[in-house]
Amino acid sequence: MGNLLLVPSRSDKVKAWFVHLFTASGVIWALLGMIAVMNGEWQTAFFWMIIATVVDGVDGTLARIARVKGVLPEFDGAMLDNILDYLTYVILPALFFYNHPALLPAGWQLFGAVLISLASAYQFCQADAKTDDHTFKGFPSYWNIVVLYLFVLNLSPWFNLGMLVFLGIMVFVPIKYAYPSRMTKWKTTTLILSTIWSIEMLLVVFQLPNPNRVIVYSSMIFVIYYVAISLAITFGKADVKAVF
Repeated sequence: MGNLLLVPSRSDKVKAWFVHLFTASGVIWALLGMIAVMNGEWQTAFFWMIIATVVDGVDGTLARIARVKGVLPEFDGAMLDNILDYLTYVILPALFFYNHPALLPAGWQLFGAVLISLASAYQFCQADAKTDDHTFKGFPSYWNIVVLYLFVLNLSPWFNLGMLVFLGIMVFVPIKYAYPSRMTKWKTTTLILSTIWSIEMLLVVFQLPNPNRVIVYSSMIFVIYYVAISLAITFGKADVKAVF
């Protein structure tokens, strides 16, 4: 009788499939973003990147609420999530770097796109890319954020290329990067700063091609905070078990 109580109901399965469908919608936003990039519609491409990021940021919570692993054990939601993450966080930004005429030095666009694609392929396929203590090992392929900042800051193409090379190397350096949505320590601070940062990024995209520089630079407060807590976790200034 106890086992019967564990059998998921039809309603449970419908909810779980809805969550998987919500996650799978990421492929739509990735595809629309790629089409926008190929048409040179940079602002539109960033808009679809944001939609895809929102989906990725919400679907994990929905999956835990709907208990998708227990309700639909035959469907690998983690595999689906990784496929979509690779499309939206890696391939779409790589295509952006390849197609944009001024982000990278002339003749280096393919190199930049291949660099982040190969480095991220390695990062995604590590068994402990997402560690047991809820961190990411190595730079977690936030190329969508990188391309947005490099686009709005309008820096030297050679600097941009150097940044891609540096971050590509950081994929292989075993620094533990924080998983903001799974934090318990500093949770309130992280939530406030990440929310402000998200609003600032939306404003920046809506203001393209000439975003308010104050908003752009103030948004980096969260980036600095994120790097700082990741280094603290990695080098023992913070107890990982107390953070997550």
